[in-house]
Amino acid sequence: MTALPELVGKTYWVRTFGCQMNLHDAERVSGLLDECGCICVSDPNEADIVVFMTCCVRENADQRLYGQASAMVSAPAPPSGRRVVAIGGCIAQRDGEKIREHIACADVVFGTSALASLPGLLAEAFSDDGHAVEVDTVEEGRPFSTELPSHRESPFHAWVPIMTGCDNFCSYCIVPHVRGRERSRTMESVVAEVEQLVADGVREVTLLGQNVNSYGRNIYGEPRFAELLRRVSATGVERIRFTSSNPKDLTDDVIAAMAELPNVMPHLHLAVQSGSTRVLKAMNRRYTREAYLELVGRLRAAMPGLALSTDIIVGFPGETEEDFLDTLSLVREAGFSSAYTFIYSRRPGTPAAKIPDDTPREVIQDRFDRLAALVAKQAHEANQADLGSVARVLVEGPSKHDPAVMVGHSEKNQTVHFPLPEGRAVEDLVGAIVDVRVEEARTWYLRGSVEGDPR
Repeated sequence: MTALPELVGKTYWVRTFGCQMNLHDAERVSGLLDECGCICVSDPNEADIVVFMTCCVRENADQRLYGQASAMVSAPAPPSGRRVVAIGGCIAQRDGEKIREHIACADVVFGTSALASLPGLLAEAFSDDGHAVEVDTVEEGRPFSTELPSHRESPFHAWVPIMTGCDNFCSYCIVPHVRGRERSRTMESVVAEVEQLVADGVREVTLLGQNVNSYGRNIYGEPRFAELLRRVSATGVERIRFTSSNPKDLTDDVIAAMAELPNVMPHLHLAVQSGSTRVLKAMNRRYTREAYLELVGRLRAAMPGLALSTDIIVGFPGETEEDFLDTLSLVREAGFSSAYTFIYSRRPGTPAAKIPDDTPREVIQDRFDRLAALVAKQAHEANQADLGSVARVLVEGPSKHDPAVMVGHSEKNQTVHFPLPEGRAVEDLVGAIVDVRVEEARTWYLRGSVEGDPR
């Protein structure tokens, strides 16, 4: 990419909301700005360019964006005297130029498929002194963002999108409306990217898609995610994770690949959303409570040590106490080791937004609290099962609260803390895989001591 004179030497700061796909897109944005001669800074007040990568799955993400972006109006001017604020991601794709109605300081708006246009939009914004908002939300004919340069947050982990968009149209979800229909990358391009990442020293990759289980359907005529897992495994990358995974498309060949491939981690995030078949039908999830639990049974039969996590929505319009009790009982039967729990967030433009509901807020909050208590109880029990065992931990760095304590994640995706071994420097361990003997098992993390030498 040719450096644009208007951007050379400009400082930038990127704030990301939402899912892993947004984190990946933010790394591509940073890579583009690096190639344009911009300089990354850690303080937004020092930045000539402030970029917000947005999520519109839940209402609180909108509110956080509006609050933080609007705060830039009163923020001190950067040393250069001129700041450009850019809004990207799903809210930008959804709202376009209307973003100015909520964020007066927005100078640039770029959609989910328009990452490559950002440098040009920023250059125009600096040239016209902010008198007009520069907008690009065109979706058609755009290449995958994976073809753009990247500024990865981690030297040892990488996000690898294998597809974009979604064809499921769950009744509560805005994603298909802002990310578009499913579009897969070729298997060859994904494998080539992972091979390059391995050559660069990456030890763990996370394959990304709104529904990875349907990978390849639009280009090969049928899903080929199991084959992709096997080919990515053959690159020699040490750890493979993937998200998100829709239960209706998780097939036996994928389960077999997960069980057979040693570098596919023994953790699966399998969003259930509700334990009530009636609510699942209203959500357009296209599986039943019974089908989900049968699938969990097949997974555990193939991988007895599998750690299973999920997403659950409380307060979907029309949810009754009986429906909610079905959710509680499914959580117990499935044996989740962790769960992300949410109160339903009405998203304009989705079918669920039109469903009337008069359930009192305090009833929904009570259900949420009961579910959260059960999830915490099961998370604690799941971690207790690993007490005294050895966890293989990919070390990410020192704790934010104590630089003498290191933090990483186990193969089952548990957060693990351990004291920095005597005589070891932090730099020696970041990105290493260490064996940690688990001496303490809390609800949300494990703690222990390193055994042997790092790898």
